[in-house]
Amino acid sequence: MAPAPSPRHQMVVGRLYRLLCDHVEARGTGIALVSPCDVYLSESDVPQPDLLVLLNEHRDRIRDDGVHGPPDLAVEVLSPSTGAQDLTLKREIYRLAGVPEYWILDPRAQTVSLWRLQESPERTLFKLDDRLASPLLPGFEPTVRAMFEP
Repeated sequence: MAPAPSPRHQMVVGRLYRLLCDHVEARGTGIALVSPCDVYLSESDVPQPDLLVLLNEHRDRIRDDGVHGPPDLAVEVLSPSTGAQDLTLKREIYRLAGVPEYWILDPRAQTVSLWRLQESPERTLFKLDDRLASPLLPGFEPTVRAMFEP
């Protein structure tokens, strides 16, 4: 069995989940889900992102056993045991499956990397005092600090 995520990892996941959930629910634009939740992208690719968002037009992808099809946003929080996969393999799996946006939160560096997977191979890097902004979630602009510090 893989080791459980660290308490720090889970705190970051929890903070971002709260921010995302509050945003999409208040606006009535979608739903945020937290891991573990299987995401069926193909017969062989079934990742469990730390967080994901499905906008209303894709809520029909939610089934009893998980999400069938790409989420609108997949989020991973780096940890020593999975960081290399999150940065390479998972990013490519999400891109090929049609996931529009992928975020990686790095608790050690206190940064957020945002990829618009269907538009560009380049990432946008947000640092501690930056406001995270995404065209996928209009009006969602928390500081990166809000994700890493109480």
